[in-house]
Amino acid sequence: MNNTQCLSHSKWECKYHVVWIPKCRKKTLYGQLRKHLGEVLHDLARQKESKVLEGHLQPDHIHMLISIPPKYAVS
Repeated sequence: MNNTQCLSHSKWECKYHVVWIPKCRKKTLYGQLRKHLGEVLHDLARQKESKVLEGHLQPDHIHMLISIPPKYAVS
């Protein structure tokens, strides 16, 4: 099974494990924000031609496995 993707002159498979932590690890990621946050993260990834492969929202941090083309920086 071939998981590589192609640009005009290259083939790539760049996957990154990104962890976002709110300031002082405040447990603010539950409730109404949790329902809305998943949609926002997928929309932002789509704008940069990226794809969120996996994501987990914890009360005090977010884990994401994201596929980003090499022409964009992880940040």
